Amino acid sequence: MRSADLLNDAFGRVREEVHSVVDGLSPDQLSHRIDSRANSIAWLVWHLTRILDDHLADVAGTEQAWTAGGWAERFGLPFSPAATGYGHGSEDVAAVRVDSGDLLTGYHDAAHDLAVSYVDRLTDPDLDHIIDERWDPPVSLGVRLVSVVNDTAQHVGQAAFIRGVVLRST
Repeated sequence: MRSADLLNDAFGRVREEVHSVVDGLSPDQLSHRIDSRANSIAWLVWHLTRILDDHLADVAGTEQAWTAGGWAERFGLPFSPAATGYGHGSEDVAAVRVDSGDLLTGYHDAAHDLAVSYVDRLTDPDLDHIIDERWDPPVSLGVRLVSVVNDTAQHVGQAAFIRGVVLRST
C-alpha cells in the first residue's frame, strides 16, 4: 500500500462521517448551538471542508472548489471568499446557515474529489518535500496532509457529538 492510499482512506472516512452527521437533519438542527458560544454542525462541516479545500488547493497549486465550483455563491455567506473559519467568533458561527444538508455534503464532496485526485498522483518521496519553511522544523507535504486529516477528523467528531445532542433533545 502506498502512503497516498492511506491518506485517501483517511479523507474518505471523514467524507463518510460528514454524510452521516448531516443526513436527515433539518436546517434548524444543522444550525443548533448547545450554547451561544458553541459551534453548530453547519459551521463545523463548512469549516472542516474549507480547511480541506484551502490546504489541498494550496499544496496542489490549484483553485479551490469553493470558488471554482461556485460554492461561495451558493452558500452566500457574509465572509470573504478566502475565509476558512479560522478565528471566527460567535456571530460568524451563527451566520453559517444552510437550507439543506445537501449544500454541505455537496461542497464537501467537491473538495474531497479534488483532494483525492491530487493525493492519488503523489509518490512516497513527494511527501518529504518541504512546503512551508515558516515553521521550525519546516513543514513537509506529508506533515501538512496528516495535519488536514487530523483537523477534519476532529471537527467531524465534534459535529457528530452535536448531532447526538440535537437528536436526544427532539
